[in-house]
Amino acid sequence: MRMGLDREGWSTVWANDIDEKKWQMYRANFNASASEFVLGDVHEIEGRDIPDIDLATASFPCNDLSLAGSRHGLAGQQSSAFWGFIRAIESMGHRRPPLVLLENVAGFLTSHGGNDFRDALIALNELGYSVDAFLIDAARFVPQSRQRLFVVGARVNTDRVQERTPMLLESDLRPAALADFIFLNPDIGWWVRDLPSLPFSSTKLSDVVEEVPLNSELWWSRERSEYLLNQMSEKHRAEAERMMAGSEWSYGTVFRRVRNGRSMGELRTDGIAGCLRTPRGGSGRQILFCAGKGAYRVRLLTPRECARLMGADDFVIDVPLNQALFGFGDAVCVPVIRWIAKNYLNPTLEEIRDQPVLQSQAPSRVTYQATPKSRRSKA
Repeated sequence: MRMGLDREGWSTVWANDIDEKKWQMYRANFNASASEFVLGDVHEIEGRDIPDIDLATASFPCNDLSLAGSRHGLAGQQSSAFWGFIRAIESMGHRRPPLVLLENVAGFLTSHGGNDFRDALIALNELGYSVDAFLIDAARFVPQSRQRLFVVGARVNTDRVQERTPMLLESDLRPAALADFIFLNPDIGWWVRDLPSLPFSSTKLSDVVEEVPLNSELWWSRERSEYLLNQMSEKHRAEAERMMAGSEWSYGTVFRRVRNGRSMGELRTDGIAGCLRTPRGGSGRQILFCAGKGAYRVRLLTPRECARLMGADDFVIDVPLNQALFGFGDAVCVPVIRWIAKNYLNPTLEEIRDQPVLQSQAPSRVTYQATPKSRRSKA
């Protein structure tokens, strides 16, 4: 989040996370002391702890919202961190920032029949924020399939809200399910912004693969590699053998998934990696399958490859493998955030500044806070 915003003229003056390992990675990349980083539970953050800011961002845990998770929704132990964010912003009183940016999995839209998403948007409305939502797949910028739902809350005058009452919104940013949600919930205070079309990335998985020596211990043993190959369905095994028969090396990724009670290896060969995940119990580790010239070899994606898949090519990685994989699995894609800042946050902030001074109201969750460098607030 910080890297994407930094590149479009923002400065982070306050940050929060409960995970000490993420704090370690943050310090290695931004500064050794990272005095702006508050390590602790968002539910314990008070408005007075947060400096004056123009933007509050939140990437709250998806465990209870994703299709692969428990689906407990915003009442779940992890995803309820959203309400800690809301309470913290509410307690800022008249100092509430003009902009809020939320990020989560696409499953947030349908969690509990859409009621969790609706509750979150109404909570923002009650704090004085008119809302907008859109979906972006990181594959439009990097070779990783990673669709995420973004919500922007903007404190705009109510007469201006009427200027953007949503009509037919279906587009690459607001596909049918989201467009329908907006249309079917007219009582929510929407402020929908016209946005340019997303770019198309020409970068492929092969462009981010590291050259790992054949004698590296990162490569799996023959027995372990054969076991993975034998876990593939007939269709995926045929695709693997097609790759092996090629005259050049080609690359795919594999996730293990349980199908009909059996662990299966599912091979993807379209030049796009699957969505990076946090590696819990081994199922979240993405496997690189390299094949050609009558042979194949197998290993996990490296932390550097994960960084490249997140558009954070120069990210400092000085932590163990699993810690790095957890960090990147929980992160946001840098060029996606940069695109949002350039095409949404920056122009919206200028529009808000052109309107009469707003009086505040109340809730959201605090992971990162930022202000433009040209008007940086000291914290």
